[in-house]
Amino acid sequence: MNPDVIVVGSGLAGLVATHELAKAGKRVLVLDQENRNNLGGQAFWSLGGLFLVDSPEQRRLGIKDSYELAMQDWMGSAAFDREREDHWPRRWAQAYVEWAAGGKRQYLHDLGLRVLPMVGWAERGDGKADGHGNSVPRFHLTWGTGPEVVRVFLEPVLGAEKRGLVEFGFRHRVDELIVEDGAVVGVRGAVLEPCDDLERGKASSRETVGEFEHRAAAVVVASGGVGHNHDLIRKYWPTERLGKCPETLISGVPAHVDGRMLLISETAGANVVNRDRMWNYTEGIVNWDPIWPNHAIRILAGPSSLWFDAAGRRLPAPNYPSFDTNGTLKAILADGHDYSWLVLTQTIIEKEFALSGSEQNPDITSKDVKLALKSRLAKGAPGPVEAFKQHGVDFVVARTLRELVDGMNKIARGPKIDHDDLERQIVARDRELGNKYGKDLQLAAVEHARRYLGDRITRVAKPHRILDPAHGPLIAVRLNILTRKTLGGLETNLDSQVVRADGSVLPGLYAAGEVAGFGGGGVHGYNALEGTFLGGCIFSGRAAGLALARDLR
Repeated sequence: MNPDVIVVGSGLAGLVATHELAKAGKRVLVLDQENRNNLGGQAFWSLGGLFLVDSPEQRRLGIKDSYELAMQDWMGSAAFDREREDHWPRRWAQAYVEWAAGGKRQYLHDLGLRVLPMVGWAERGDGKADGHGNSVPRFHLTWGTGPEVVRVFLEPVLGAEKRGLVEFGFRHRVDELIVEDGAVVGVRGAVLEPCDDLERGKASSRETVGEFEHRAAAVVVASGGVGHNHDLIRKYWPTERLGKCPETLISGVPAHVDGRMLLISETAGANVVNRDRMWNYTEGIVNWDPIWPNHAIRILAGPSSLWFDAAGRRLPAPNYPSFDTNGTLKAILADGHDYSWLVLTQTIIEKEFALSGSEQNPDITSKDVKLALKSRLAKGAPGPVEAFKQHGVDFVVARTLRELVDGMNKIARGPKIDHDDLERQIVARDRELGNKYGKDLQLAAVEHARRYLGDRITRVAKPHRILDPAHGPLIAVRLNILTRKTLGGLETNLDSQVVRADGSVLPGLYAAGEVAGFGGGGVHGYNALEGTFLGGCIFSGRAAGLALARDLR
């Protein structure tokens, strides 16, 4: 093939860009260092959450949303404060929220993607109207989770491959962008040894068996972030803002998410901005049945579990599950330790615990209605949650608080929990129940959540005493810091063209998805509203494809 465009990376952003280019009749060469089994990249492993504004699903549930409210939430969360580095992220934020409130749902619907009728409420915020967080539920779960999001773009791309418009170069690792006369005109790199039978997500060999060079009118970098590269995460960790980087980090993304193309693009003249902005979760648990090295899963917990730091002190408001990721991360790291504890009951785990990831939600991923109803509405925790409860190294289950504390202290990496002090805090919370008044803000948040039909039916347990044996056994979960998303990256304009440090366009180079901070070099600013990562890949990949389809002759 003599390609019009080379796309580096076959994840979601790369597939979207390729889809738009192929629709316009352009020839596309897609290069990826992994094998064909990894088409779709990280998106395949995702829960498939999508940020939509004023959707039919919201309106049917009585949720009143608007572009203005969503923009207020986005800007309050992003907290843009850098005049130079936040110029394009601000522009991308406005454009993305407009799309989420406008054409995004129809664009995906036309491709065959459907969402569940119940809208989730993620990142509920820091308690300020103009601060971080979603004022209303906006997390729309894809029926089919991440694999379905990938499928609706992958199938037309594979169709274009059959027609000769798209060609894949798997196990092709790009090591250099070719620059001539100030413009990017192609790529060079190494061919890695074949591993056709290696399963998706497994770490692959880096042994080289050859070299390659390809040229085209434009190159789109869609190579993902730095989530498995702990050295880069530690190098750019925002110590002054969040505290000391955790000694223990567990990986929420496969080993190939290495961030290599950031430095390679920078060497070619691209500007990398907002390196210190990243999105690492506080609710990470070690996977008892791992796929990739150091494989971690995030717990998606409802708001009722009590959250304690490593020393057993209850975290202050509003550091509750599903409220403020970075605020809670800062509170956890404040005492010099890198883990925390959730304490809850069997009643809470059955109603409120879910696990992030397509493979942890087989009922929704397989689009099995009967299995979904049985799993979500039957008594007991969903099967994957129960499996972690039984086999996970971070879980402690006990009949009494004394036994629970003994179990917690056996797996603690820091200070020992004092039974009497933990009991005092839990009893104090439990005394707040039993009348319609009280001053415990977490209980107030739980009651507020239960006013929303979606939470009351599927997400938030009826308030009860933690130490009531009728709701037992007691459960404690050691929560670790889980690496996930890169919020900064290659600076791009609204056509996904990469920008130099002086603000001028670097001809021939485009970037989309996480490597571009999901647009502009950091569309989220300091905080994400959730459901925005897949959408950011789609929006920025689409922008790159549409711009190139328009401009290439």
